[in-house]
Amino acid sequence: QVQLVESGGGVVQAGASMTLSCIFSGNMDGLRGMGYSHKTPGRQRESIAFVSTRGSITYKSTVKGRFTIARDVDKNMVTLQMDNLKQEDTGLYYCYALFPGRSPDYGQGTQVTVSA
Repeated sequence: QVQLVESGGGVVQAGASMTLSCIFSGNMDGLRGMGYSHKTPGRQRESIAFVSTRGSITYKSTVKGRFTIARDVDKNMVTLQMDNLKQEDTGLYYCYALFPGRSPDYGQGTQVTVSA
């Protein structure tokens, strides 16, 4: 299992930027990629950005063009740069590690609140 420790988060105004970071450790044999998911009250956690171990990147349409995910292999870290934040970006953000055949490993989650 992979351990993921997140940092970043907090309260910002709409239009601001914020960076989330996630450091991971443990057995990463078979890792397919890393990503961030977003959860709001009453809704399921949903992947918004993903970078595969081969370097391909995908984004949810609502964040494409505003968020940038990057993986630093040497530092065992993945970051999510969030620009032009909107109130609907408010919620809990979880980094995750994806492996074949089982549920992802998640970090502890960090709260992002975007005010008007």
